[in-house]
Amino acid sequence: MTDAVTEARARAARFAPFLDGLIAREAVTAAALAAEALPVGKRLRLERRELALRVAEGDLAGRLDLTGVTAALTDFADSALDRAITAAIAERTPEATPQGFVAIALGKQGSRELNYSSDIDPILLYDPRTLPHRAREDVADAAVRIGRRVLELLQARDADGYVLRVDLRLRPSPEATPIVIPIDAAIAYYESQALPWERAAFIRARVAAGDRALGQRFLDTIRPFIWRRSLDFGAVGEILDITRRIRDHHAQGQAFGPGYDLKRGRGGIREIEFFAQIHQLIHGGRDATLRAPATRDALAALAAAGRIDPEDAHALTAAYTLLRTIEHRIQMIDDRQTHALPTGEGLDRVARLHGLTDGAALLDLLRPHVERVAATFDRLAPAPTAAVPHEAGRLADYLAAAGFAETDDAARRIVAWREARYPALRSGAAQSALEAVLPGLVEALAQAPVPLLALNRLDRLLERLPSAINIFRLLEARPALATLLAEILSHAPTLAEALARRPDLLDGLIDASAFDPVGDVPTLMAQMRATEPGADYQAVLDHVRRVVGDRQFALGAQIVAGRADPLEVAAGYARVAEAAVAVLTAATIAPFEEAHGRVPGGELVILALGRLGGAALTHASDLDLIYLFTGDFTADSDGAKPLGATLYFTRLAQRVTAALSVPTAAGPLYQVDTRLRPSGTQGPLVVSVDSFARYQREEAWTWEHMALTRARAIYGSPAARGAVEAIVARVLGGERAKHDIAGDAAAMRAEMAQHKPPQGPLDAKLLPGGLVDLEFAVHVAQLTRRIAFTPELGKAIDALIAAGVFAPALRPSYDLLGRLLVTVRLIAPDAQEPAAAVTRALIARAVMLPDWETVLATLATVRESVAASWQESIAWTPSRT
Repeated sequence: MTDAVTEARARAARFAPFLDGLIAREAVTAAALAAEALPVGKRLRLERRELALRVAEGDLAGRLDLTGVTAALTDFADSALDRAITAAIAERTPEATPQGFVAIALGKQGSRELNYSSDIDPILLYDPRTLPHRAREDVADAAVRIGRRVLELLQARDADGYVLRVDLRLRPSPEATPIVIPIDAAIAYYESQALPWERAAFIRARVAAGDRALGQRFLDTIRPFIWRRSLDFGAVGEILDITRRIRDHHAQGQAFGPGYDLKRGRGGIREIEFFAQIHQLIHGGRDATLRAPATRDALAALAAAGRIDPEDAHALTAAYTLLRTIEHRIQMIDDRQTHALPTGEGLDRVARLHGLTDGAALLDLLRPHVERVAATFDRLAPAPTAAVPHEAGRLADYLAAAGFAETDDAARRIVAWREARYPALRSGAAQSALEAVLPGLVEALAQAPVPLLALNRLDRLLERLPSAINIFRLLEARPALATLLAEILSHAPTLAEALARRPDLLDGLIDASAFDPVGDVPTLMAQMRATEPGADYQAVLDHVRRVVGDRQFALGAQIVAGRADPLEVAAGYARVAEAAVAVLTAATIAPFEEAHGRVPGGELVILALGRLGGAALTHASDLDLIYLFTGDFTADSDGAKPLGATLYFTRLAQRVTAALSVPTAAGPLYQVDTRLRPSGTQGPLVVSVDSFARYQREEAWTWEHMALTRARAIYGSPAARGAVEAIVARVLGGERAKHDIAGDAAAMRAEMAQHKPPQGPLDAKLLPGGLVDLEFAVHVAQLTRRIAFTPELGKAIDALIAAGVFAPALRPSYDLLGRLLVTVRLIAPDAQEPAAAVTRALIARAVMLPDWETVLATLATVRESVAASWQESIAWTPSRT
């Protein structure tokens, strides 16, 4: 006999008093259940006794783990509730179909985590249009009577016990509403009046019994109430407040030891549940994979998505499993609805049920788990801070001590906020949230290079907000964000303006994942497609703009925070744009084809050039696109409103451009530049692939072939994209008219310098020896030597260096100029040197140099080197190729 079997039998023997009571009735129960004529209530009570016996045996013998135990108990609760509803309807209207009445499970029933003595917490709803009722009976009265009968069937006690305890207090306004609520009234409540804690409750909601189609319609309708795309830290704050109140109310169960409350105590089951639910509320609106109802499943999903520390998830999962298991041991004794450890001999008895020697051993087993849970949960609740003074003199002294030099001006701003001069600050809730966050905000702003400048930018942000409550609560819940916000307001006017337009952009920075590289193009496309089922075209446009705005803002913040190489950020910007082009083009094509059909054998192909083609955008880059189409240009589309191929694809391209560029309620997206198309602005917006190939071979100018060196097909079927890129490769390889490439490039660069001078001393693009000179040098070398044709400039430079065309110093020169361009577009969009030393230091850090003096010196050296490479490139012969 194995040790495991011996131990299981020993534990079962220690549980003998409970088991004997059940076993004595087992034969009676089995016989009774076999009788068909048993009333439903009696049958359910007997089934519940048999279930308790079998689950307890399996639990103690090790045949059922925690998941198996809770699943068995929950399955029975669902079945019992469903049969009670069916019976209650049948008793009143025997001939009617049982429909129009549904139980929505919340709490542990909703998450399939019931314990031995759990209440169930359903919300009972009915549909007045379909609920069976007697003639001349008010349907609302019928619903209530059915509900009361359901409660009676489940809660009535006799010698065989009861079926389930039912708690209906989680329904809307329980003090004022009937026990069964019309579905439309419930929907209206959750869409307009519900409290934040009710959102957390609905994380675990599911249809448990009754009319399942009705219940699913209800849950689908209120899904936006539960899972909000814009974060609501008021809900998070309320959950934290609930926990604090629970701790206070159950203070006697807080001290770990005999009598400790496993559920409500500090470091107990409820804190693990709330830890998971808080993170689900924060992130689940944007990531549907995090909406798992069960606590351990939620922790695993949050860890997999990088939203919580995997070690925290592992520790909380282990703690939850142990705490729930010991909770079950306690409840096995006399079927008591308790969560507190017993004292004295009772604690020893529970310990022996778990295979331990005594109560002290049980406490030793639990203690490290409880301490770890408490410490982990406490990190969610920031410590209270001292209030910012109201009296003018003390306020000025407070600001001076914090680090503000212009205390009078700063004090006037804060006074204006407190006087609610902006609409966003006029409610009592907004003023309360302001006071809660103000100490941390003042401290963070005081560390800015020019504190008053950061404060004034925050003031402009508040002036434009419809409501400031959520942003304040966000900063209160995540104090480190105040520091990052101050840095953004201080150093990055481009991001500050974006934040003023969309304050919810700050939501995306709430955890470390915001500083990870953005995903690949397919991942980004999936995020951009993730709209609600049945979303219309306008909703898709808005959603893509929100996702692009979120990703661009986070990428810019990575530079401000010093968490990413600007070259990697540039590549991230490009992947975001490429995904947006693909998703919006596909979304535009679908309704267009519904109206006009398809052109047989034809499809739209989009060719990216410039920085998008080279996969290295800045925060403010345009998209340089060429629209092409495959197939016969003389063909017509096959829809209800047929169009000739050229007109068809021209109108389609116009709509794609609008989808990419027209501002919507969610904000702007990209500026689209199509001037690099054949014949420029004088040519048609869209040409056939064959016409494009002929034009590039026979008519294109040198500057057009230079642009073609960075061409990359980003939309179309693999075959169509491959065909276009093959044309580009042949043209660049020599299938083109002969031109004086070096002479044409030199003339073009001189004209550009005359009409488009650099904006300032940090204009890494247009300064002599800047990126334009470097790009021209590379493109001339590529075309004249017919080598190194790759759209990404860095890779092209590497290939040209390997071929001996340029000195190795050109690659670090490109890297510096590229980093400087991406950074300056965010930090100093006017290309002037920042006045603040701290902002200069930020730029130096971004371009990977130790200080500002080194930045200027290195930039000067790089410009000389690039200018020399440019001259070498146009001096090489033969120049006609």
